[in-house]
Amino acid sequence: RMEGFGYYTLPTGAEYRGSLRDGMFHGKGHLLLPTGGGYRALWHRGVPTQGKLTFADGLEYEEEKWHYCDGYDRRFYTEICSGFKPPGIPQLTNLDPPKIIPKGCYDCGDGFYNPKTRVVVDYKRKFLRNADQDEHEWILRTCRKAWDIAWEHKPKP
Repeated sequence: RMEGFGYYTLPTGAEYRGSLRDGMFHGKGHLLLPTGGGYRALWHRGVPTQGKLTFADGLEYEEEKWHYCDGYDRRFYTEICSGFKPPGIPQLTNLDPPKIIPKGCYDCGDGFYNPKTRVVVDYKRKFLRNADQDEHEWILRTCRKAWDIAWEHKPKP
């Protein structure tokens, strides 16, 4: 079994870098997620005992006093760090400018969803998963779609 310091790539594309003991994560280690974020933790026989989740944009998750995207403050993390854009210029996603959605698809946060095939692919068009009925309905109800057009009011001259 694996022992000492090493690198291990999981079938999901996540990669672990850190200490291993008897084939399990044990000691200090960093789990790098394929989406760009990561989880740095102290592991004990494969179970994290202390850890910090960091998203791809640098936002760190805090279990206590988590105020990001709650009912009182709905700003994106980039707006918290850099401030708001001038009036009349909307920010539709945390990425600015947002990804261009392929025709007939939805942006579901970790990739694009095609409702005809019910397949989610990442932003590089690599297969991620097949959506079940609950995810399909949630995406149709809440996510940005390719045919959404942002209209802004233009006063008459």
